[in-house]
Amino acid sequence: MELWFTEKHSPNIGLTLKIKRCIFHKKTSCQQLDILESLDYGKILLLDGLVMITERDEFVYHEMITHVPITAHPDPKSILIIGGGDGGTVRECLKHAGLERIDLVEIDGEVIDACKKFFPEVSQGLNDPKVKIRVEDGIKFIKGQHKNYDIIIIDSTDPIGPAVGLFEKTFYQDVFNALNTDGIVVTQSGSPFQSTETWLNIFKNLSSIFPKTSSYLAFIPTYPSGLWSFVLASKTAHPIKDMRYDYARQLGARTKYYNHAIHKSAFSLPNFLSTQLTSNGQTYIDHLHE
Repeated sequence: MELWFTEKHSPNIGLTLKIKRCIFHKKTSCQQLDILESLDYGKILLLDGLVMITERDEFVYHEMITHVPITAHPDPKSILIIGGGDGGTVRECLKHAGLERIDLVEIDGEVIDACKKFFPEVSQGLNDPKVKIRVEDGIKFIKGQHKNYDIIIIDSTDPIGPAVGLFEKTFYQDVFNALNTDGIVVTQSGSPFQSTETWLNIFKNLSSIFPKTSSYLAFIPTYPSGLWSFVLASKTAHPIKDMRYDYARQLGARTKYYNHAIHKSAFSLPNFLSTQLTSNGQTYIDHLHE
């Protein structure tokens, strides 16, 4: 008998993978948590039936949400990760020796426990002494922070269930307040092809608060449409002009997807997307070359 898993991206579109078995199945206090073993993509982490990571392609997401903001910041010392219980973003952060403090705030501690057990290569950094794990609501946590972080990474699920509040304007204002004077925030913003409205709303909400806001792309095969987006917003830094070029080149020797050329090119959006970010007569391309 063949076993297949399908994640529906819409009523008419989905991702289907042939699987060997279900390794783990549990209803936590927050969500349904499942781990499957597939033939082509290795182990798969599902939350509420949606693919969060697979062993084969997780490095793309984690490298791009981490190294782009870190290499654009002049001298980051402290990072807050909201979500990211699988540990992949922490693993990538630890490739930057200059970081002194990494706080991980994950609402569901059972995700952390399961990933430590079943995804050791992804979660390997969670026991590092630089990392402090807090199992609590990131929305509530951020309200008590004031100029406490250089970079904030919002490594959340899609805007459903416990993650809904992580996409609201009031939350982004709290993020702004929690960042130091040269702070940067980055958030995953879904598929701009499959969920254009979600991507646009995130961009507009952040750009209404931060002086500099940009979007960039990555190819992640198991995410809806394969085209995935991130929005980066900063108080001072320009994501391309202020990239630490030599440092990014050196870092590229330790990554599978990210390098200095990818960093620059990822911000070049196709016309069907960039035209939607035009405002006050200024194009998105003009904005990048200010």
